[in-house]
Amino acid sequence: MRRFVIGDIHGAYKALEQCLQRCGFDDDKDLLIALGDLCDGWPETCQVVERLRNLKNIHFILGNHDYWTMEWGMTGIADPAWLNVGGENTMKSYEGDTMPAPHLEFFDAAKLYLELDDKLFVHAGIKPGIPLEQQSPDIFMWDRSLFQEAMNRYQMGHPQKLTGYDEVYIGHSPIHRLGFTKPLFTGGIWLMDTGAGWEGVLSIMDIDTKEVYSSNRVDTLYPPGSGRQRY
Repeated sequence: MRRFVIGDIHGAYKALEQCLQRCGFDDDKDLLIALGDLCDGWPETCQVVERLRNLKNIHFILGNHDYWTMEWGMTGIADPAWLNVGGENTMKSYEGDTMPAPHLEFFDAAKLYLELDDKLFVHAGIKPGIPLEQQSPDIFMWDRSLFQEAMNRYQMGHPQKLTGYDEVYIGHSPIHRLGFTKPLFTGGIWLMDTGAGWEGVLSIMDIDTKEVYSSNRVDTLYPPGSGRQRY
């Protein structure tokens, strides 16, 4: 079994397929850890969810956009804020209907974080030094302070680890607009969101070898204007 982690997909099914093909992912044998935000942005969220839920070995970490999508799927009520940041495309991918039961079950089974071999996988971040069970879901899905401190350490040239984990993998905060086209390791944190929700690429990494495989620029895979317009 090879073990992979993938950054925020944001409805970019074409980019997801490119990453899986380019890394030679074996659907039956390999493990994929998805760091969340499968939804919202490009117009193929339904296809992304269907592809991932059928993998034999997958851990799905819940992102803030996934939470919004799950709320709509369970209640039929669309948060206006969600619609403005990609939710409209997610609804269209389901042809305006609520999500099918197997997709809702997939979301309901998502984790807020995953600990594996002294590595932590979480969508947005954590508060170092505070036990995870004492931290709120909002921290795991929304908080950017760990990302910001990791970037500060990179810019200041201080590589010391920020947490007690061997490695932490996060998405949520895109780094392509900071000039990075591949995941960045700083302060013991892997920053995995390389801008697939926008004009960046989707990145998948072999956790053990650190080999990175990237999609094409996602905005070249879809017609102009078909993505989301606002953060």
